[in-house]
Amino acid sequence: MSELLDAVLDAHGGLERWRGFSRVETTIVTGGEFWGMKGLVQDADPRRMTVTLHEEWASVQPFGAPDQKTDFTRDRIAIEKLDGQVVAERADPREMFAGHEIDTPWGPLHRAYFNGYALWTYLTTPFLLAMPGFSVTEIDPVEEDGERWAVLQARFPARIASHSTVQEFYFGPDHLLRRHDYRVDVAGGFAGVQYVHDIVEADGVRLPSRRRAYRADADGTVNLDQLMVGIDLSDIRFR
Repeated sequence: MSELLDAVLDAHGGLERWRGFSRVETTIVTGGEFWGMKGLVQDADPRRMTVTLHEEWASVQPFGAPDQKTDFTRDRIAIEKLDGQVVAERADPREMFAGHEIDTPWGPLHRAYFNGYALWTYLTTPFLLAMPGFSVTEIDPVEEDGERWAVLQARFPARIASHSTVQEFYFGPDHLLRRHDYRVDVAGGFAGVQYVHDIVEADGVRLPSRRRAYRADADGTVNLDQLMVGIDLSDIRFR
């Protein structure tokens, strides 16, 4: 690992502590314009999100009905009753997004898959960068918000589903996460810029409790007038 990545992992709680947990649970509230662009209704009701830390799996409940939840892995997405009865499922779920653009309508399985990989990525950042198969390079720093932010560019392995194969993570002078950039491949590949706020500590791990994602123009200009996705986290527990 690079010296920068070592410092980043230490600032967020340390790799040794991280490896002592197997999952994280948190309450999420989601909003933003992206859902309407996909023909979906997004309410402000809290939901309980669970992800495993050392392999890619996620579940949120309720989903679509009070007695339903999702079951996400890279190779399968399902909506299930709380007793495990399958309501709907799809193998090779990435194929559902072939030819999609930013305003292509989504159904429940599209949404469930997107939610699964996105929240898994966010809740395991930055420790996922130390997982086997990730290639991480320090690139030129940037000046933003009156600070100098160091940048790690990561190439994700094929076994991990996420927004895009290459993503950038920005860290402040304290080595805590400030920003996360990616391309949303399942929605036409538009550039997403996500700012994070309100770092909290849960069981010794530090992570942002507010995420705000915006769309970037072709020249890299971020449109702060259009909030694509907002996510608030609370009651975070590592186990």
